[in-house]
Amino acid sequence: MISVQNVSKIYENGAEAIKNLSLEIEKGEFVFAVGSSGSGKSTLMKMLMKEVEPTKGTIVINGTDITKITRKEIPYLRRKIGVVFQDFRLLPSKTVYENVAFAMQVIEATPREIRRSVPAIIAMVGLSKKARAYPNQLSGGEQQRVALARAIINKPPLLLADEPTGNLDPDTAWEIMNLLSDINMRGTTIVVATHAKEIVDSMKKRVITLQKGVMIRDIKEGGYSDEV
Repeated sequence: MISVQNVSKIYENGAEAIKNLSLEIEKGEFVFAVGSSGSGKSTLMKMLMKEVEPTKGTIVINGTDITKITRKEIPYLRRKIGVVFQDFRLLPSKTVYENVAFAMQVIEATPREIRRSVPAIIAMVGLSKKARAYPNQLSGGEQQRVALARAIINKPPLLLADEPTGNLDPDTAWEIMNLLSDINMRGTTIVVATHAKEIVDSMKKRVITLQKGVMIRDIKEGGYSDEV
């Protein structure tokens, strides 16, 4: 699913965010990327999203070397990747239903497909009664549920979540993580960058730990700070 080979990222100011990173993530895995601020995990996520280019190395996602695709091809790549951010990034002038439907409109789904799919995915994240509400009428947890629904509506094989619980209280954070776990059980490969130590320790998924751009641990069923 994801193959990162000898990847480094040096920013224009000379900061080396990722240093010769190689890793493989198999189809259907659930992986946490952890590390303190400045560890490189956000840079890694941005490279997987094709928001940031590696300075050297290759990144292959689902058979496509994304380091070689053209700018015009990026939107087509992103149709196959669901993305969830810490700050939700919902469209404020659109309702819950319209925010989720918009993701289908982008890939030119038919109105009939939209009418069939959107209510089902909104129900899956527990927001059927809020379908006509606007983002400013929702709690943080509800907004993140909408963001999740939007990310998975087109059934992407890969879901990337960058600090998805960062702005949420502990109970709501667990609700979001349980949703992510359910999505993973349906076959979606998930990579989550997070500082949420308790969640990582409890879920016992694969944990990749970065420190100053270097992967220092890769544990199959680990915790936030497990030793090798």
